[in-house]
Amino acid sequence: MTKTMDSIKIGCETYTWQMTGESYKGKLDHIMGVASKAGFSGIEPETSFFGTLEDPIKMKEALDKYDLELAVLCHVEDWRYNKESEAERQRADQWMDFLSHFPNTTYLLVQMPGSDRRDLINRQRNLVSCLNTIAQRAFDRGIVCSHHPNSPEGSICRVEEDYDIIINALNAEHIGYCPDVGHIAKGGMEPLEIIKEYRELVNLVHYKDMYADGRWAPTGEGIIDFKNITQYLVDTDYKGWIIFEDECDRAITDPDGVTLLDGKYTQTQIQPLL
Repeated sequence: MTKTMDSIKIGCETYTWQMTGESYKGKLDHIMGVASKAGFSGIEPETSFFGTLEDPIKMKEALDKYDLELAVLCHVEDWRYNKESEAERQRADQWMDFLSHFPNTTYLLVQMPGSDRRDLINRQRNLVSCLNTIAQRAFDRGIVCSHHPNSPEGSICRVEEDYDIIINALNAEHIGYCPDVGHIAKGGMEPLEIIKEYRELVNLVHYKDMYADGRWAPTGEGIIDFKNITQYLVDTDYKGWIIFEDECDRAITDPDGVTLLDGKYTQTQIQPLL
């Protein structure tokens, strides 16, 4: 399930630029330049951002240009049925082909939330079936997978009872768990306690901040206790990526500026703990 790194590394996600809508789709080169300027070591693109960088040779050139690692590849799908649709399977296999050129990159599987939580148990079973099937294929190709639950109202892995069902049903030999501290908090849970509960499965971590009223906050301005979470990861010998994913309202108009501020926060508040 895991490929160990020598230390904790810090990267950022492209969702900050997704807050603007479609403006930055296909502009991964620009995003990578901002991430590098902010001092991040790696990038986690969602598949829709690649554009011409779907060519692994061009992607490697861009990574070298900005002195970045491809930390994670984030793949979002519906996965509504007990097995992948033909199109879903084709897309997954396409991205596994791409990742064969990046053997140290984690393949992050994220379900697109629905509009409601009807037929919850059946949908949860279907999701687990798809995740485990994809992770088996990836494992057979030497690719490390992780699953990232989220917290919109229509998510089927939103609250503690959902986590207990879904995360415990993952095939731990083939796929790990990516705690997103913001989504955990928004689901009414305590992030550090959830990380402790599933620590053996954790092979990737997402950081985002949240106000007490549930709105996403700029990093460091909300209620998430990043320092204690980071210290726990250090104390338990976590060696992997921490990925910052800022979804605050400022990102809608200035994703570059928000990311540069996140980089400063990381360098002054998180890096010293490492």
